[in-house]
Amino acid sequence: MGELSIDNASSALGSPTSQQNQGLAVKTSPESKPKKKICCACPDTKKLRDECIVQHGEEACAKWIEAHRTCLRAEGFNV
Repeated sequence: MGELSIDNASSALGSPTSQQNQGLAVKTSPESKPKKKICCACPDTKKLRDECIVQHGEEACAKWIEAHRTCLRAEGFNV
């Protein structure tokens, strides 16, 4: 009495593959929010970009600026 059959228990919990697929959809979705604040993302490229701009000016640092933007896009930011 009060026992669940194996079929009912597994359908109530959902199959492992459907749960994995749902998790992947959330992680790879371009509409998902970034996990970090923009100020904390990509600290390495941010440091290089900032140092270059201070020393040489913004015009001379397009390479580092674009590298930082690429990193931010990879983190999920729309820049």
